[in-house]
Amino acid sequence: MKIYKILTAQQWTQAQNTGVFRGAPVDLHDGFIHFSTAQQVEETARKHFKGQEDLLLAVIDDASLGEALRYEPSRGGQLFPHLFASLSLGMIERIDPLPMTPDGFHRFEGLLP
Repeated sequence: MKIYKILTAQQWTQAQNTGVFRGAPVDLHDGFIHFSTAQQVEETARKHFKGQEDLLLAVIDDASLGEALRYEPSRGGQLFPHLFASLSLGMIERIDPLPMTPDGFHRFEGLLP
């Protein structure tokens, strides 16, 4: 199954410079990298990223992450994918710009299955 990470262009540039994504500030604080499933990512964007420009959407195959990936209850009891390790950039299948509409919400058309 595909899982998704919303990150800033600056975070992506840092990851490219080191070859690994260690997480956004919230990830570093919580001790794991937060991901969303295709059914969760739009709500994640609305709740945590409204109005933010220069965002990217990383697509990862959850099977490639092994035992470091755990699905844990979060928002409303839904199981969210959490990675208890750094993310090697080689695990990212695709990274796409996440366009924003004039009202501050992000468009996912053509980015999700």
